[in-house]
Amino acid sequence: MSWRRSAAILGVLILMANAVRAQDLNDQLEKAMKDAAAKVAPSVVQIITQGGADLVVTGPKGPAFRKALGPTTGVVVSADGYIISSAFNFLNNPTTILVAVPGHADPYVAKKIATDRARMVTLLKIEAGKLPVPVAVPRKGLKVGQWAIALGRTLDLKRNSMPSVSVGIISALDRIWGRAVQTDAKISPFNYGGPLIDIQGRVQGILVPASPQGEGETAGFEWYDSGIGFAIPLEDINAILPRLKEGKDLKKGLLGIRLKSPDIYSVAPEIAEVSKDTAAAKAGLKAGDIIVELDGKPVVRMAQILHILGPKYEGDKISLKYKRGKDVVAVNTLELVSALQVYAHPFLGILPMRDDPKLGVEIRHVFPKSPAEKAGLKEGDRIVKLGTKTVPPKPFSGFKPGRGELFDFLNQLTPGTEIKLEVLKKDKKTETVTLTLDPLPGATPDSIDKVPEKLPESATVKKALEPLEIGNPKIKPPKIEPKEKGATGMVKRTGGSGQKYWIYVPEDYDPNISYAVVVWLHPPGKHKDEDVENFADLWADYCKENHIILLQPTSDKDSGWVPSDAEFVLEALRDVLNHYTVDRQRVVAHGLGVGGQMAMYLGFHARDLIRGVATSGAVIGAPKDNIAGQRLAFYISGGDRDPLIKSIAESRAKLAAKKFPVVYREIQNRGREYFEELVLRELIRWIDSLDRQ
Repeated sequence: MSWRRSAAILGVLILMANAVRAQDLNDQLEKAMKDAAAKVAPSVVQIITQGGADLVVTGPKGPAFRKALGPTTGVVVSADGYIISSAFNFLNNPTTILVAVPGHADPYVAKKIATDRARMVTLLKIEAGKLPVPVAVPRKGLKVGQWAIALGRTLDLKRNSMPSVSVGIISALDRIWGRAVQTDAKISPFNYGGPLIDIQGRVQGILVPASPQGEGETAGFEWYDSGIGFAIPLEDINAILPRLKEGKDLKKGLLGIRLKSPDIYSVAPEIAEVSKDTAAAKAGLKAGDIIVELDGKPVVRMAQILHILGPKYEGDKISLKYKRGKDVVAVNTLELVSALQVYAHPFLGILPMRDDPKLGVEIRHVFPKSPAEKAGLKEGDRIVKLGTKTVPPKPFSGFKPGRGELFDFLNQLTPGTEIKLEVLKKDKKTETVTLTLDPLPGATPDSIDKVPEKLPESATVKKALEPLEIGNPKIKPPKIEPKEKGATGMVKRTGGSGQKYWIYVPEDYDPNISYAVVVWLHPPGKHKDEDVENFADLWADYCKENHIILLQPTSDKDSGWVPSDAEFVLEALRDVLNHYTVDRQRVVAHGLGVGGQMAMYLGFHARDLIRGVATSGAVIGAPKDNIAGQRLAFYISGGDRDPLIKSIAESRAKLAAKKFPVVYREIQNRGREYFEELVLRELIRWIDSLDRQ
């Protein structure tokens, strides 16, 4: 036999041996995974809920689940009948919770004991004993790259003793601001509440939907089956188990501050606002302070603060250092709170004249029964000085339009504050008026926000081109440069992600006048060119008459908009803001059905850009808090024949409880169609009045 032939035979034998070894390794790995799942299986229970709300709305995807959801999953955490599961599984407040335990003939009726609202897990109790409790992986034993096996009880427990299995790895640690591990194992609503285990059959964590951008039971639901899943370490759950067993919900710990910049990664954490009766307020923190250390750890950006506070609860105590001017102040003990005082924006009761270069604020409209009307202010009067009960009225500086200065002044105040205004009347006489600010109409459960039936002209090109008045006579007014006129008509663009958007700009667009922007978020399937053109045709006359630019981003997903589309929509909006003269107080997200859900999502997550949300046939989940300096108003509507009308009406109450101003319309003899002319004209007037003060 030649040496070449011998070498070839040897090579084939080596390949065969390697193949056998690879098969052996694969068989061993498969066996290890089956053994791991079998080891934990007796502790993995099936949960079935009955009763409760028929429909659960989970966010921009719209109504995603009905009460006939099917079985979900839980894990035994105490031999005497305590079960932990995801809070997501009890979204609809079921009247009955049944728990089927492997090896037990009949399911148990479970009692909901408490929910950890920071990590979004719920503790249940069944009357059973000697239940098997799985072993938890120590937190320090969790490593990136480890095998991660997700288990769920989706199948008939009597026929299948083994849970469903999906396999991946731990892809990141300390996610969701330090509260969770991340895995690429397949996660779905059916194994939420189930365990994520290692190859040894120990529990790494409990599977939950989660998102670093959102909070609540549904945050992160939109990511399921995406390769991004989260689990709360079981060791962390075991640590707080005694507190949950006491029957009191655990709530996320808050400092009580709002930072100046929305950029949480690259800007120093400078405080813009301190909420009353919070840890930060009691420690003496003020706007302008910069946090430099928290809980003994140096911080230079907001993301670090979120990471330190993420695992903490209401009542936990931390230390803090902040910089005020050149001084660094240390606070040894702050007790975190769970809720901030609901902020309400104040209401003077006027609409200011826009595009007005003269000092002060000319009154365009006075709202009936408002503080302004009670003080005798009238259309055409000009507010020239601003002050409070303790600070004498000061003239406008002129360094920014008077409307902006008035906004800044009012945003520092709250309803009930007494203010003094010096007013130049139509007859050129000056008088000082004293009035007490109200809450914005529609911002309390018992108040109604009425849209004006008619509004006077908002601006003129002649006035806009007049020189800007400056309060200091020694400063020369800046020269007004002619503004470049952008493209008009239907302008088609493509975003960085490849998605398309259209901008409709009235042909008579004048860059010297500020325009409102309406961002239309279409319902599923209405993304074709003819759909975009038809909607632009419907709005064209309104846009021309009321100085409105219509932005139409498109989503070609069958289910419609999802939160991950937000950046594309905002990219398109920034394009409009960069190329046209826009009134930043009148940028509105507007949508129907799922598009309305997306409009709400944008309103809460992009408050630096969005000032109004107008929806039809859309339901809000849990609204975020109101924020001083970032006003957000809502126009909520639905047809009386829409199956969601009850939930739509409840959305108004939820928003008003957070002190957001809400106009609510229940349209008779309508389902989920777009507005008829009468309602659409009211919506236009609502947009025209968003800059009320």
